[in-house]
Amino acid sequence: MRHPSGDQYTIVSGGARAQVTQVGATLRTFAVDGVDILDGFPDDERSSDGRGQVLAPWPNRLTDGRYSYGGRECQAPLNELSRHDAIHGLVRWLDWSIVAHASDLLTLSCTVRPQPAFEWQIDLEITYAVGDSELTVMLVARNGGSEPAPFGVGFHPYLSLGTASVDALDLTVPATAFLDPDVPADTPHMLPVAGTPKDFTSARTIASTKLDTAFGELMRGADGRAVARLHSVDNGRSVELWVDDGYRYLMIYTADEVTRVERRRTGLAIEPMTCPPDAFRSRVDLIELAPGASWRGSWGLRMIRSQSGPLPLRNEGAS
Repeated sequence: MRHPSGDQYTIVSGGARAQVTQVGATLRTFAVDGVDILDGFPDDERSSDGRGQVLAPWPNRLTDGRYSYGGRECQAPLNELSRHDAIHGLVRWLDWSIVAHASDLLTLSCTVRPQPAFEWQIDLEITYAVGDSELTVMLVARNGGSEPAPFGVGFHPYLSLGTASVDALDLTVPATAFLDPDVPADTPHMLPVAGTPKDFTSARTIASTKLDTAFGELMRGADGRAVARLHSVDNGRSVELWVDDGYRYLMIYTADEVTRVERRRTGLAIEPMTCPPDAFRSRVDLIELAPGASWRGSWGLRMIRSQSGPLPLRNEGAS
């Protein structure tokens, strides 16, 4: 069978099993002890609504697909016409090449070549590694050209705990601010979450809350990680998504407008991002790579096996 998402690569360790696709280096599935942690997609379909995809060289939306950098004017194809923007970068539909594949580890690579949407060369290498109940994702980006290059990256996993809907799940988001939706994204302004319906610094039930929100000012532990968490009171399971200090934002999306109606609110997208939407226009937290320079960052998923009662918040302090 020729899969729409290309070759399928499986990595396994203990109770953890992940599948990654050739197209987009997309994380198609991740399960622990047979329980799906991702609301992914079957192997006879392509990814939809960003499921499991790598978002580079920019994450999220780029208004009008147009920006200027280093004396160059760039125009990306508009692929979200309802909002007149270019969304989620240029690599999610490209074939990635195998660098290494072991039983519990997979490394893939891809190069973004100069084009009207992005006039620089960026070499990307991503490694997926599984442990007994966890997955770690490491990405390295290198400027392979002779000019400074703008860069941002994000990922788009939809998390699940085996429930039919996210509504009954408890959510913790380690963020003290969110992006003001009422100002243009290319002039971003952060608002405090305190006293608003977007305050998930302490675990609370998602219920009917609708989110398509960029959270920032992440609270981090002594290890530099910020940890978001979903918890099911019904089955006692929890899943944590952590990011290292390379990722400064989490986009949280309750999937209210995904393409297929039956998939709405069946998974919660918690998206690590290095920068907010429209960073190529606003320059906010934009990574600027000198020729030959590299950037690297990691994030991961961890399932906490059945446990009753609320879980303590592990984030300490604020950055």
